[in-house]
Amino acid sequence: MPARTRREDLVALLQDYAGEAELLGQEFAGRHRLHPTDLHALLAVMRADSGGEPLTPGVLGARLGLSTGATTALVDRLERAGHVRRSRESTDRRRVTLRQAENAAEVGGAFFGPLGARMDAVLAGFDDDELAAAARFLTAMNALVADYRADLAAGPAQKSTPA
Repeated sequence: MPARTRREDLVALLQDYAGEAELLGQEFAGRHRLHPTDLHALLAVMRADSGGEPLTPGVLGARLGLSTGATTALVDRLERAGHVRRSRESTDRRRVTLRQAENAAEVGGAFFGPLGARMDAVLAGFDDDELAAAARFLTAMNALVADYRADLAAGPAQKSTPA
């Protein structure tokens, strides 16, 4: 059996990381009685809020591929759990944005804080050039996957056939 190429090794590592991250997300969701989709939504709200561009429910639903009704139910669950709050901040009072609630930061910090400390320890073993290369690589991979997902969403649905 021939040795794997560097490309194959990288793809396998990305798949392993994606799987581990998904399992970790499921662990967090299970401990806090959230559906895995709720976790993805909460992370999107937190990222957007900390970036200074809070999401509207419509944008959140589009990012997650949810219907309007499913998005409303999801935001309602997150609001009841104290993880997000709806806010009317613009001059157009009809426009609702989603902000992370204080509870979300506390809960997330308690669960993911130790992981962040472990990440810091690992990252300390890399120099700035290595970190820059890793950031370029991951940025390109994230964009590639997001673009492919958008292409699939825009195109006709294709049925998978068993191999």
